Amino acid sequence: MPSSGTKWTTNSMIAGAGGGLVASIATCPLDVIKTKLQAQRAARGQSDYLGVSATVRNIIKHDGLRGLYRGLGPTILGYLPTWAIYFAVYDGIKTRFGEPPLGVDKRIYPAPSAKGYQPLMREHPWGLHILSAMAAGATSTICTNPLWVIKTRFMTQARTEVRYRHTLDAALTIYRLEGIRAFYRGILPSLLGITHVAVQFPLYEQLKLMAELRSGDAPLPVYTILGCSAMAKMIASVATYPHEVVRTRLQTQRRIITRGEDGRLLPTRKRSGIVRTTQKIIRFEGWRGLYKGLSINLIRTVPNSAVTMLTYELLMRELSARRQGQVH
Repeated sequence: MPSSGTKWTTNSMIAGAGGGLVASIATCPLDVIKTKLQAQRAARGQSDYLGVSATVRNIIKHDGLRGLYRGLGPTILGYLPTWAIYFAVYDGIKTRFGEPPLGVDKRIYPAPSAKGYQPLMREHPWGLHILSAMAAGATSTICTNPLWVIKTRFMTQARTEVRYRHTLDAALTIYRLEGIRAFYRGILPSLLGITHVAVQFPLYEQLKLMAELRSGDAPLPVYTILGCSAMAKMIASVATYPHEVVRTRLQTQRRIITRGEDGRLLPTRKRSGIVRTTQKIIRFEGWRGLYKGLSINLIRTVPNSAVTMLTYELLMRELSARRQGQVH
């Protein structure tokens, strides 16, 4: 018989994957626009700079409405495991260190209070939420970064240079021309981006806790969950956005392909790292370059996060109710 902790983790994976699926389909057009804004090298004010409205018109003019869903396949393939892994690790750590124990076991430690034995971090919910969020973010990022590299390449490839026909073709082409390391390009700023979830999820937990205290025993209404999620996501996005621009620039860097004397295609190794990429953005585009696409990112990520968290919470509520029904 699987333990309650195992069932909780399984429910978290199912609910997280469901939330990611719904959100990825609903907000894919905004993701395409944001990624194109982040990837363009022209600074605001230059003749070839495209803002939000010009980017949308350009996509629709040349690719039609279908262009707004470019990369949807790898986006779904990315979001499903990302959120499944994230919520499984996040809830797993919270459950292990935060739930009251049924009895004394090796996972609990004596607390210096009259409460007696307590889980390691039960007295420090902020610390527990931050640890859970950062561990979950690092795990999901490392496991799914190749899928996000493929998604970014799909969304930013020029119309005159269609390198990738579909997800599998993109994976094989990148591996053949650039090697396995290409799938982990941008991993460092992605890991730095863990600070994003370290802000978002503890803040979401606290906002939800405050709402639960006001509502008593009644389940939180849909609009409250949406409001807590939207507020937490907005604050975290504004605070940690520059790493996303740097990550996109690194992921869209491609080796310059030259032809050798024997006619074979030979990729060169000249690329910029995270520090040099950041310096180049600031030098040629100013500090505002680190916030390219922020407005459309907020328009995309806030409803994306709200839909993800709402779907997750409702699925967890349903799965937990079924589990309790089976127990009784």
